[in-house]
Amino acid sequence: MRPGQRDLVENLLPKLEVDPVSTDIFDPMTGFGPDLDDVWLEIGFGGGEHLAWQAAANPGTGIIGCEPFINGVAKLLTRVRDDDLSNVRFYRDDARLLVERLPENSLGRAFILFPDPWPKTRHHKRRIISDEVLGHLARALSDDAELRIATDDAGYLEWILWHLRRHPAFRWQASSPADWRNRPHDWPATRYQEKAVAAGRNCAFLTYVRQPREQIRDR
Repeated sequence: MRPGQRDLVENLLPKLEVDPVSTDIFDPMTGFGPDLDDVWLEIGFGGGEHLAWQAAANPGTGIIGCEPFINGVAKLLTRVRDDDLSNVRFYRDDARLLVERLPENSLGRAFILFPDPWPKTRHHKRRIISDEVLGHLARALSDDAELRIATDDAGYLEWILWHLRRHPAFRWQASSPADWRNRPHDWPATRYQEKAVAAGRNCAFLTYVRQPREQIRDR
């Protein structure tokens, strides 16, 4: 970590961190100003390129980023300072601790981009895409809110599709292969994605919509 980044971690980060574990129910609006219209969540933001782009493009939306690795946090803090992104907050622990405390209808969008695939079978229980996490996100996401997921791991892609297909709250938006092979215009590339493409790995970009609650109850 560079000296300037260390200063940001020591002095700016404490002002922007959220603390969901201090309460049983965590309102994600906590810590943001009153002028914001919505709150989004990114789980595992890596170097922060995607989150910073979304924050700049959506100044009326607060974005909470979950990332345990300090180097990625430091990189995003640099973008927050340089681009004056006042609508970004950080959580540096296991994202599960946050999502399990989110109340009903508290998120307008969620991103899980290139999560660790944990390829060994004995480690699959560590994967962030699970019935438990999807249940929490289904509760927290508002009706018609988007859940965006990306992966460059073929085995994890099968896992993601299988878990989301089983969950009644989410509907995949793809109608053709192009819908998941290409990023939407408001889904910027990240350094990780660029490295994956350079290495010859195919990336999948999945968009799911949280089904209206009344529609699910009427089935």
